[in-house]
Amino acid sequence: MIIGIDISPLEKKNYLQHRVRGTGFYLKNLKKALLKYYPENKYIFFTRGEKLLQKLDLVHYPYFEPFFLTLPFFKKFKTIVTVHDLTPLVFPNYFPRGIKGELRWQIQKKALNKVETIITDSESSKRDISKFAGIDENKISVVYLAAGEEFKRIQNSEFKIQNLRKKYSLPESFVLYVGDVTWNKNLPRLIEAIKKTNLKIVMIGEALISKDYDIDNPWNQDLRKIQEMIRNDGRFIRLGFVDQKDLVSLYNYASVFAMPSLYEGFGLPILEAMSCGCPVVTSREGSIPEVAEDAVFYVDPYDANSIREGIEEVFSNTNLQKELSEKGSIQSKKFSWQKTAKETNAVYEEVIKGQ
Repeated sequence: MIIGIDISPLEKKNYLQHRVRGTGFYLKNLKKALLKYYPENKYIFFTRGEKLLQKLDLVHYPYFEPFFLTLPFFKKFKTIVTVHDLTPLVFPNYFPRGIKGELRWQIQKKALNKVETIITDSESSKRDISKFAGIDENKISVVYLAAGEEFKRIQNSEFKIQNLRKKYSLPESFVLYVGDVTWNKNLPRLIEAIKKTNLKIVMIGEALISKDYDIDNPWNQDLRKIQEMIRNDGRFIRLGFVDQKDLVSLYNYASVFAMPSLYEGFGLPILEAMSCGCPVVTSREGSIPEVAEDAVFYVDPYDANSIREGIEEVFSNTNLQKELSEKGSIQSKKFSWQKTAKETNAVYEEVIKGQ
């Protein structure tokens, strides 16, 4: 098979920058896995604007944003697109699109209906795509993501832990959060919950320390709110972006990983935490139960007291920590990039055969 894959988010640094970690992570690992496990295919990696001169069996656009023109309206080849989630369409009051956004979505929706197959990260997202884009579910294939291979338990880690504590001035024990600051991440309630405890939380994510952003943009209201909520409060340790190696260590070192989201299309940080043996406190919203099953401690994300109680219960109970750590490790092994590549390649074959 000769497959064209658009890798613009990897090559164009400001492309879809508000989703750079998720989209970039997916693209980087998908590219690596396809080359490793299916080298018999010929891959043409290109960026938007490049002319595809040779004949291709299909083109894969591995990213999609409803309010940005990420898909070409006219296509020359059989086309597959990965739609990770449609969260902004599920919760329009919290992700207002405006007139331009609405126009772009109508253009994007028509383009989406013209592709041969859509790949998405979960059954939850599949239902959303069918509902909001009016696409038959038979045209949508669920291919789960996976944590990177580097996300695993660290053996004999005391020396690494001491270095990490020194590098980031970390406390002896802490709660960990990794992710964005959009409305669905539910950070105001997580912060409210932590404020009702004596615990400290380490927060990872570039947006968390952002200063150069539009405070009037409705999409940034939670960012503005949480920065005000935690200003000069020593319980909240914002590290911003950290490199992958340190992130793995932080997952290993944390007592609890907390991510009580109001919605997730997949929930990759939850899987990363479980892969590293970190006990997880989260919600049952969106795709999370698909990914986590019974390997996490569930709370009500709309109730700050429920979040607080869940975090304190896991944080203070070493037996529960051990149980969740073991369950999480087992659950995380159901996901791998080899499996993601295998199922993606199967979609390629089905499209090329015209099935």
